[in-house]
Amino acid sequence: MPAKELRLYQAEAVTHINQDLKENNRASIYLATGMGKTVVAGAIVREFLQSKPDAKILVMAHMIDLVEQLHTAFWQDIPNSFPSQIVDGQNKPELLDGLLVGVEKSISEYVFDGYQPDLVIIDECHHVGASNLYSKILDHLGDVPLLGVTATPWRGDSFSISNRFGEPSYVCGIETGMAKGHLAPVDYRLFCDNINWDEIPSLSENEYSIKELNRRLFLPERDDKLISELLKTWNEVSDPKGIIFCQSIAHANEIVSILRRYDQWKSAEVIHSELDKKSRRQALIRFRSKDCPILISVDILNEGVDVPNVNIVCFARVTHSRKIFVQQLGRGLRLAPNKEKVIVLDFAADIRRMAAISSLSTLIEEERKDVERLDTQNPELHFTNQAVESLMKEWIKDAADLETSDDESRLQFPDLSS
Repeated sequence: MPAKELRLYQAEAVTHINQDLKENNRASIYLATGMGKTVVAGAIVREFLQSKPDAKILVMAHMIDLVEQLHTAFWQDIPNSFPSQIVDGQNKPELLDGLLVGVEKSISEYVFDGYQPDLVIIDECHHVGASNLYSKILDHLGDVPLLGVTATPWRGDSFSISNRFGEPSYVCGIETGMAKGHLAPVDYRLFCDNINWDEIPSLSENEYSIKELNRRLFLPERDDKLISELLKTWNEVSDPKGIIFCQSIAHANEIVSILRRYDQWKSAEVIHSELDKKSRRQALIRFRSKDCPILISVDILNEGVDVPNVNIVCFARVTHSRKIFVQQLGRGLRLAPNKEKVIVLDFAADIRRMAAISSLSTLIEEERKDVERLDTQNPELHFTNQAVESLMKEWIKDAADLETSDDESRLQFPDLSS
């Protein structure tokens, strides 16, 4: 197929990657979700095959759902005559020429038996650890040219993926991507109607852990509030396409049963880890088409699932992980024809989420000061309650790392009585 026309920043990323691969045999990119890291990786494969047409290309991912998507994504960058195949529990090819795509467990059997590719690409490379299976595979392969791509380079341990891939060849995070117009404009609506304002004075007099603080500060949120706000938003968007992230499978099943009572959501789908592979795939196929307007998920959509026309994202869950939050937010950030913006409805009752949104809003404004004025809609990240916004601004003065604090961190709630 004809080479896909790269955006300016994607072409710049390709140049830096090729330079690092040439000089160090390893490279990496950190591109925010929705900015086309697979497009960049595909361009690297295309150029690599131009200089070595019979090369063996290995692409690894940590989930079979990602493997299938990556396999077809790379087709546009390889010649028609170039073989490509998936390695998984059902597919165990004997001839390993061309493009090989698989999860690390399936690939490891071939590598330890002597398979030696000419180029290795690892999708979501933040899953590479200090001594996990990925690391053992890469140790066995030696000095093979290596490219890692990720939207969220953070890990839960002290290991830095730069130890394996070197310093990133190119970086464009979510704040820069939004500020420069590389991602869809965001209308972020953080609902704070469930804050227990009667508790504020007493909270100011004591140090509470985040877990205790959340329990005292927030009242239980009702699903009917979520449905009501979702319905209002649905009616204000042309061609609405939505994702709801739930806390648990039970909650997801409950939400989908409510949604299916409404005419516009009769074909709503639910996707979670307890569904078999075939059911998950069919749900995603229907969601990508016009058959299903809204999908309810429990973590399954965090990484690698591309549905660019999603223009409504609803958080009905709390996540204490910045990585998961950014991944889920990214499901709505991709640019698409006729997509004006993505509206985010956030019902998560957690003080860290509030800090994350306030911090992200500040970072975007800082980024915009450093870029030329763009003919794009400014991101709108705002609280639905101005009192809450002022509360968080005071909080973040003394707790800049609040969004990454754990449940047992003890914090002094600010006294705003004056």
